[in-house]
Amino acid sequence: QVQLVESGGGLVQPGGSLRLSCAPSGSTFSNYAVAWFRQAPGKEREFVAASRWTGGSPSYADSVKGRFSFIKDRASGAVYLQMTSLNSEDTGVYYCAAGRPIQSTIRTQGAYYYWGQGTQVTVSA
Repeated sequence: QVQLVESGGGLVQPGGSLRLSCAPSGSTFSNYAVAWFRQAPGKEREFVAASRWTGGSPSYADSVKGRFSFIKDRASGAVYLQMTSLNSEDTGVYYCAAGRPIQSTIRTQGAYYYWGQGTQVTVSA
């Protein structure tokens, strides 16, 4: 059983930056892939970024590519989502998730079975 603890959300102005963190409790991310998803008000939850803990490069949604970075901190065992050049369309609840997807499903919510509690990100002037 893996429990995921998220932090780092908040209110930021357009063009600003935030860093979200996701740490495992009760286990480690070894042998897992970790993903970030987000859900905007009135919309379905969508894929943001994902990476296997060991091996492979992060995968990003087109809407965040070049602005967001998926960071694996092997010293702390946590993952981070560094978000820059934020705009209003990035507003939503951000969730981290862990699972063992095959490569073709690494962007699929159903491939993940451990989820964090979510953290709110609001981009507004």
